[in-house]
Amino acid sequence: MIPLNLAEENKSQIIRKIGGSPDVKKHLEDLGFTVGGEVSIVSTLSGNLIVKVKESRVAVSSELARKIMV
Repeated sequence: MIPLNLAEENKSQIIRKIGGSPDVKKHLEDLGFTVGGEVSIVSTLSGNLIVKVKESRVAVSSELARKIMV
């Protein structure tokens, strides 16, 4: 298991665990990040990520990306 920010670009990954406080977990869930769901990194900008999750593209800070384990 590695944090999302260390995963390969343009390769589909399965979310294994989401860390952080209950508020952070709820926020990520609202964005579509759920355990067992697919996610892939579209691009990286200054450490921040643009990811594809549930047919949507979402910008995620490097801090939040470290809480998503794939």
